Amino acid sequence: MSETLLVLTTLPDRASADTLATRLVEEHLAACVNILAPCESVYRWQGAVETASEIPLLIKTTRDRYPALEAVVQTLHSYEVPELIALPITCGLPAYLDWVAVSVTMPNQPPPVIA
Repeated sequence: MSETLLVLTTLPDRASADTLATRLVEEHLAACVNILAPCESVYRWQGAVETASEIPLLIKTTRDRYPALEAVVQTLHSYEVPELIALPITCGLPAYLDWVAVSVTMPNQPPPVIA
C-alpha cells in the first residue's frame, strides 16, 4: 500500500479553496480536504516582508497520487510559487488510512491491498 500523506497548501480566498478542494476529491487525488478558517500569513517575497489573509487546506492523499495532485495545484493555483508541502503520516487509525488509499484509487484501477 502506498504511503499516506498530509499535504498542506494555502489559497488566497474561499472560492479558490473550494474549487481546488472539490477538484482534488472529484479526480480521486485526495480522499478528503479540510478547508480551514482564514489565517494571516507573514512571509518574505521578492525581498520584501509581506502579509496576506489566506485559507489553509489540509489534503489527505497517498504518495502514488501526489504527482498528479501537485500538477492540479500548480494549474489551478493563482500564486507564482504556491506553498505545497507533503508530510508522511507515520501513524494513524488503520481503518482511516485504508479509507484514504481506497478513496484515491481511480475507478478503473484495482483497489489497493489492505493488510
